[in-house]
Amino acid sequence: MPQIRFTALQEAQRRMAPEVELPYTRVSEIFGEYTFNYRSMKEYMTPEAYRSVSDAVKKGTKIDRGIADQVATGMKAWAINKGATHYTHWFQPLTGATAEKHDSFFEPTGDGQAIEKFSGGMLVQQEPDASSFPNGGIRNTFEARGYTAWDPTSPAFIMGRTLCIPTVFVSYTGEALDNKTPLLRALQSIDQAATDVCQYFDRNVRKVTATLGWEQEYFLVDTALFHARPDLKLTGRTLLGHAPAKGQQLDDHYFGSIPERARQFMRELEMESYRLGIPVKTRHNEVAPSQFELAPVFEEANISVDHNSLIMDLMDKVARRHHFKVLLHEKPYAGVNGSGKHNNWSLATDTGVNLLAPGKTPKSNLQFLTFFINTIMAVHNHADLLRASIASASNDHRLGANEAPPAIISVFIGSQLTATLDALEQLEKGKLSPEQKTDLKLNVVGKIPEILLDNTDRNRTSPFAFTGNKFELRAVGSLANCAQPMTILNTIMAQQLREFKAAVDAHIADGMKKDDAIFNVLRDYIKQSQNIRFEGDGYSDEWAAEAEKRGLSNVRTTPHALDFYVTDSAVKLFVENEVMNAVEVHARHEIMLEEYKMKIQIESRVLGDIAGNHVVPTAINYQNKLIQNVRGLKEVLAPEVFQKVAKDQLHMIESISGYISTIIAEKDAMIEERKRCNAIEDTREQAIAYCEKVIPYFDKIRYACDKLELLVDDELWPLPKYRELIFI
Repeated sequence: MPQIRFTALQEAQRRMAPEVELPYTRVSEIFGEYTFNYRSMKEYMTPEAYRSVSDAVKKGTKIDRGIADQVATGMKAWAINKGATHYTHWFQPLTGATAEKHDSFFEPTGDGQAIEKFSGGMLVQQEPDASSFPNGGIRNTFEARGYTAWDPTSPAFIMGRTLCIPTVFVSYTGEALDNKTPLLRALQSIDQAATDVCQYFDRNVRKVTATLGWEQEYFLVDTALFHARPDLKLTGRTLLGHAPAKGQQLDDHYFGSIPERARQFMRELEMESYRLGIPVKTRHNEVAPSQFELAPVFEEANISVDHNSLIMDLMDKVARRHHFKVLLHEKPYAGVNGSGKHNNWSLATDTGVNLLAPGKTPKSNLQFLTFFINTIMAVHNHADLLRASIASASNDHRLGANEAPPAIISVFIGSQLTATLDALEQLEKGKLSPEQKTDLKLNVVGKIPEILLDNTDRNRTSPFAFTGNKFELRAVGSLANCAQPMTILNTIMAQQLREFKAAVDAHIADGMKKDDAIFNVLRDYIKQSQNIRFEGDGYSDEWAAEAEKRGLSNVRTTPHALDFYVTDSAVKLFVENEVMNAVEVHARHEIMLEEYKMKIQIESRVLGDIAGNHVVPTAINYQNKLIQNVRGLKEVLAPEVFQKVAKDQLHMIESISGYISTIIAEKDAMIEERKRCNAIEDTREQAIAYCEKVIPYFDKIRYACDKLELLVDDELWPLPKYRELIFI
């Protein structure tokens, strides 16, 4: 086994950074060339078909089946001209990854000839079945047969030689089986609710679009080293491994130049992203060695979610050509900075206004404050549901680890806006006097600066922070599908805006002027939502104690966090906003619990295997060498000299025996505990049992293994060490 490690090290150290040749001088030359965008649609589709698709995207109108044939004809012609031979309905099941089943355009004609065929029926709907995943919920019933249906709001694209058509994935009875369907429903809900509120300020607004700009953090590791680590390969993280003498302590990686191999990978990744219409903008080192970040310009939320799912696939494909493996696990290395996926969210009108950007006039700033305060109120009322949306087995390792936001949901807004809200809170209830209204508009609302102070250093510990013209949900895990938190955030915001409008309309019906009504409701919201606002250090123990006093939840583990999905209030929220029905909600809850259990189960099995089959035999092998050495010393040395010089070796032999005994005992106990957990029939109770009964063995086994790593001869140790994984 050690030879595998050293062979991998030699291979990794021989790697040279390949020079990536860019086939363009300007990004605009290739941007979107593999995307069936408006430019391509105009070229390949009839005017009638183009208008129909355009209206579907912009107005939400349905596309006639007859038109679908015209769209399919144009899409096929474009794809074939680009070299495509197959097509697939590209969807996002609840596994978190993407799924596809490829079909050829090839169609025999029956006379020994063949044609390329792609009809409207093939475009609009398919039956990929996929009944095997994900397990749980609706998938366990006879209605499990799944159908994919074309989503015209997200452009088709070519990956390799395959035309990929973004689709939803629904069951035989119409329930959502994917991440996209609820997201689309939530986006429709926020559009309606936000548009209604915008009417208070601008009658020209006809549509409000939720926008998203994600930041994708990741690690790179050489493929040879990756394949030499069974735990990395099977679970995405290292289940054991002693911290290196130097990790990220000096923070020199973040501020240093991008390593050449990584830079060439990034160049090719960006080139492929541009071709697929993904507007990547930023690349840089992250805090930990071999950790990096990629971020695009913000887009409409549905398209942005698709692009993030696509980029995760693309990263893996491009990385292989550079002999890298991309690690998207939130915590691949213990004691080293983990990876997140910050979701930058805002709302934009069809008149070109960012509703979360301060304006130049009191009127535009009142509109800004309306959406700003309602967002805070939405998070205050549904913080637990927002916490559930970012819960996963892998993200549990990151949240609260002094590198990421805590599991406590809070909102950071900065000193300038805090002062504004404090001033608004002092308003007297009821009708405002002309003097109060003038003072309010000129000295409070009117003086909100367009460019707010940079509060980056302080907001980094907050899970939900205002960053000048958007809110940043910082607690999303790097492995997550952005659709899950975006569905929740847009749903709770839609609900909140509806409640706001009802409250304002009630005041107006009682004879209050519109501005007075808005100010009164906003003032009440500021008071009601105070507990969720926090400007201090989220990493501190004091904050945990303070949050408990405020009545904020601090749910550290996924099985308990997921409970918030199926509360009566949560189910009512989803149903009222037509995002999910009760069956869909409970099915998701069961699926996520099942996924959690399986991940912990796999990690437990892998850890037991590595500890028992790799670490223990290696330790025994080295111990035998020490024993031989001690016997030799005893033979050649006088007894008094032997006792003096062999003391340390004897102590090492004893220590190794102790750690070996610990590993074997804890591993066997973990296996027995797993058997007891597997006997539990209730999915929730089983997930909790794995969380509370099985996981505690991980640290005990790891501690003993990591101690042996320091004791055993480096030339015998079978697994690449941290210093090799993160620095080569």
